[in-house]
Amino acid sequence: MPVHSLFDLSGKVALLTGASRGMGYAMATALGQAGARVVISGLESGECLAAEAALRADGIEARAVVCDVGDRQQVSALFAAACQHYGRVDILVCNAGIGHPPGPLAAVSDADWEQVLRINLQSQLWLTSLAIPPMAARGEGAVILTASLSSVRGNKGIGLYGLSKAGVAQLARNLAVEWGPSNVRINAISPGVIRTRFAGPMLDDEAVMARRIAQTPLRRVGEVEEVAGMVLLLASPAGGFITGQNLIIDGGTTISDGN
Repeated sequence: MPVHSLFDLSGKVALLTGASRGMGYAMATALGQAGARVVISGLESGECLAAEAALRADGIEARAVVCDVGDRQQVSALFAAACQHYGRVDILVCNAGIGHPPGPLAAVSDADWEQVLRINLQSQLWLTSLAIPPMAARGEGAVILTASLSSVRGNKGIGLYGLSKAGVAQLARNLAVEWGPSNVRINAISPGVIRTRFAGPMLDDEAVMARRIAQTPLRRVGEVEEVAGMVLLLASPAGGFITGQNLIIDGGTTISDGN
């Protein structure tokens, strides 16, 4: 079935971090099925190679690069590798991130603070600083930063994670203002509870999930393909007049009164 022109990414090159499995892999699949060539990264070599092979088996032109986004030199090498493989990057998806031990903010160690902010926020600044100027020089580009539902709500268990993701949402707004005149669009997405390995501990807690589902109008958790669909929209001509937004993908949790 041909791709609708509003979602056609033929000839485009997409670079995605945190894309060797789960939500990031679903994003890479969606962009690839729309015609983009994709470069994916992850921490583990075996996962990266398996994801690359699976994408290629699906008819998608793909390359995998191992990268720890908390290491600035590796981030620079990742961007250089993408450009070496395909000549440029038209679409950037910063999806890699980490959580931290649950607890109140006062209990967060300096080491956790530094690591979570570096990986979840500063790495996205590093990569956007590399990718956006060439996009601007060409007069076109799309950047999607993965934030979180925790970026718009208070949370007494994962406050540091929420702080880092609120920073991601603000980064998208700031970059959208800076680079909009060059026709580069930058948006954040904020998934709620999505069926991933990352959300596994929450999904396995029946009491927690019963409360969450009761507070969610769609009465279910989200699937990775539903997040990927938003990324496809934002990366494609269909999202051509959307920039600087933090789009929430949560089944309605944030707007519900719990009834």
